[in-house]
Amino acid sequence: MDPKNRTLAIELILLGFSKDLKTNLLLFVIFLLIYLVSLNANCLILFLVLSSKNLHMPMYFFLCILSCMDLCITSSVIPRFLVDLISGRRIISLAACTVQFYIILLMGGTECLLLTLMAYDRYVAICRPLHYPVLMRWSNCYRMTASAWILGFVIFILPSFGNPVRLCYPNQINHFMCEVLAVIQLACEDINSSDVSIQLTCFIALFVPFLLIIVSYICILCSILKIKSAGRAKAFSTCSSHVTVVVLFFGTAVVMYFRPSSKYSTNYGKYFSLFSNVICPTLNPLIYCLNNKDVKEAQRKMFSRFGL
Repeated sequence: MDPKNRTLAIELILLGFSKDLKTNLLLFVIFLLIYLVSLNANCLILFLVLSSKNLHMPMYFFLCILSCMDLCITSSVIPRFLVDLISGRRIISLAACTVQFYIILLMGGTECLLLTLMAYDRYVAICRPLHYPVLMRWSNCYRMTASAWILGFVIFILPSFGNPVRLCYPNQINHFMCEVLAVIQLACEDINSSDVSIQLTCFIALFVPFLLIIVSYICILCSILKIKSAGRAKAFSTCSSHVTVVVLFFGTAVVMYFRPSSKYSTNYGKYFSLFSNVICPTLNPLIYCLNNKDVKEAQRKMFSRFGL
């Protein structure tokens, strides 16, 4: 049908995972528990870093920003999905859908850059320790964080303003959220230009930061191997949490976005989106809480302060 004669969609229907009531109730309980864990774990990280003077360091400042991003991602996805599971009315307005995927794009894209800054922080701390107080002074940390947010907006959000996509009926998406690759399948016009834009953005946003992280950790590994065995364990422990988060984040993102939109399958894509936008933001604070000695010590002091 000629795109000019197609009806523009003003709302979308999210099919989710199942139409079975019992399955949806089970999913409601599971996702509610996941959201509560994510909410509490990320808020715990924020509270620990803000209240403990031992954690007033650039590394934990970036961790705070990461927790805020994870909270925004899960809060933009899970509450809406929980309502859909209970109500059975899975209709979302085009405006609400647009807000949701813009939040996810901005937070996810900026997180790529933030993880690169965290790798740079570890590089300076281990490879150039004498220059660390100068290179990672607070004014520089604030500038780098602001630059990450601005670049995230310019790379991920700004291009879509110049190339808006109109959505047409049928308005059903085999997904539980407004994921950009799923939504674009409903485009009225040919999506080749949008596909090229998405692929270029993914290359810039994923490959370049990941390459910088790899280079940083090659330098870190070379420096660690020169350290005496007594200091190696401490150096490795400060990097292990970040490496785990990087592997989870970039591994999922590469599988999701490094393919043409025409080959995107919502049957599999929604499970990758589930891992990327729900599971990973929940795991990130747990990884740092379990692997980092400073965070664990701050936790111990906080619990003892409250008599727990």
